[in-house]
Amino acid sequence: MVPPTMWPYPKLLAHRGGGILAPENTLAALRAGARAGYRAVEFDVMLAADAVPVLMHDEHFGRTVAGTGRVAATPSVVLAQMDAGSWFGPAFAGEPVALYRDAVDYCRENGLWMNVEIKPAQGAGSKTGEVVAALTRQWLGADGSGGVLFSSFSIIALQAAQAIAPDIPRGLLVRALPDDWQELMASLQAFSLHIADAGLSEAIVQQVRAAGYPVFCYTVNSRRRARQLSGWGVDAICTDRIDRIAADFA
Repeated sequence: MVPPTMWPYPKLLAHRGGGILAPENTLAALRAGARAGYRAVEFDVMLAADAVPVLMHDEHFGRTVAGTGRVAATPSVVLAQMDAGSWFGPAFAGEPVALYRDAVDYCRENGLWMNVEIKPAQGAGSKTGEVVAALTRQWLGADGSGGVLFSSFSIIALQAAQAIAPDIPRGLLVRALPDDWQELMASLQAFSLHIADAGLSEAIVQQVRAAGYPVFCYTVNSRRRARQLSGWGVDAICTDRIDRIAADFA
């Protein structure tokens, strides 16, 4: 019999920090998630040119940061002076690119559990996994593994994180369930499977959970769908609509 839950963490997460309420992957987003009552956040981490991790989803500038260029080719001191908020609205003009260290500090100070998506730039999977894992372990200490989970689409990044910080749990990110998912989960000693809403069915939920893995679903933006997924046994949900799905939904 599959246990009712295998997920000891908060069951509802604010996507990229603050969902639709603030510019993604910024400290403003983390503050928005916290104000909405969320006790868990998901955000993306990428390395700057000097191997300092920053919160960023896109490898190239142009969407959330104006201009042209690449995150991986830009020093963190320059990134930290760039505007990552104006694209979202004038109220956030001047909101800087956030350093991972500042995000970790904010989450610790405010009791937010972290799903850190390791988001390597092209060709930097191993290095990104190593740096993020090493710094996270250093900052959180021996007792900090309960406050964070790493996830990634990059097998290489997860392998690197596993080697550096095996005590910090890892989630494999997929858009749809691959044929070799059980082999991948076993090789990574992964804790959970994170799958896109569009690629999920009740049969898949049952299959994954019967194998002993929690199911994390992203990105769920309606209460009706969230209720359906919860009824299927989905263990955790990530949402942009933190204005619609109350933090105590689960």
